[in-house]
Amino acid sequence: MYRNLSEYQPEPPHPGEILREDILPCLRMSRAELARHLGVSPRLLADLLAERRSVDRAMAQRLGLAFGHGARYWLGLQVQFDLWHSDYDGQPAVTPLTWGKSLARDKRPARGGRHLAV
Repeated sequence: MYRNLSEYQPEPPHPGEILREDILPCLRMSRAELARHLGVSPRLLADLLAERRSVDRAMAQRLGLAFGHGARYWLGLQVQFDLWHSDYDGQPAVTPLTWGKSLARDKRPARGGRHLAV
């Protein structure tokens, strides 16, 4: 039913790659200066730039405020990266459930009970 998105789309960049390759060179700041400006440890920033760490909500807020993109921009980049990799790595073995209106039609109310449609 659903097709693997990685079959059609190239791998999106990690947010750390965008920060490292596109933004940091334009800033004329060292990594340590940027970490200080963001209020994070140099190690945390180094891990993000090396793509060993994901952008979480707190980091997205800091980056969004610093660069004017907003937190949603950075979280969106991370979600695109994560979803592409989850499609590429394969889906877990989970059987789909039947639910919703079709399930409500198939069930009959218990004796004396009321049946609420979903």
